[in-house]
Amino acid sequence: MGKDIPILYSFRRCPYAIRARWALLSSHIDVELREIVLRDKPREFLKASNSGTVPCLQLKDKIIDESMDIMIWALRKNDPDDWLDMPAEGYRLINQVEEKFKPNLDKTKYATRYPQNDSKVSRSLVIEYLIDLDRKIKGEFLFGEQPKLADVAIFPFVRQFANIDIKWFNEFGWEKLQNWLKAFVESKMFDKSQKKFVQWRPNANPVFFP
Repeated sequence: MGKDIPILYSFRRCPYAIRARWALLSSHIDVELREIVLRDKPREFLKASNSGTVPCLQLKDKIIDESMDIMIWALRKNDPDDWLDMPAEGYRLINQVEEKFKPNLDKTKYATRYPQNDSKVSRSLVIEYLIDLDRKIKGEFLFGEQPKLADVAIFPFVRQFANIDIKWFNEFGWEKLQNWLKAFVESKMFDKSQKKFVQWRPNANPVFFP
């Protein structure tokens, strides 16, 4: 590996980091992966990341500190699966996840952190979003028989909600959403993306991904 290989600060379970790793996998871009424990953030990471959140991609000449920016940067370099070839609606769906779905997901999953919030209302809004998403799936995926950027950018958050009560999720009666999610989490790509890494420490030997 060359000395100019990008450095990816990541956290295995973070949905934002998951989707960034998927884009790097699809683009066949190798990185040095530094697994961060969020309660024990190293100085090097905080110096690189303006937001102090994962994922953060450190390039030779710049820092990319947002997961969508990492995905698009990687796919513009190499997009063998044509993930960027999608309707404009795909970007709108991604924005809805950021603006509507994720805030209510957090208030559902981490209800004790939001004592002033009615978690039942947040959960209802999450379910309402997912019902709408279920209706939008045109084939096996949102825009046909192959996943696009929107599918990959959204599924880690749907997975996060599903795992709150996977039995309930699997029995809800979605027309397509359950199989849509399974197509990702039961894939070889998911296994590669979720490989376990030890917590990164300064002076540790480099660990490369994939």
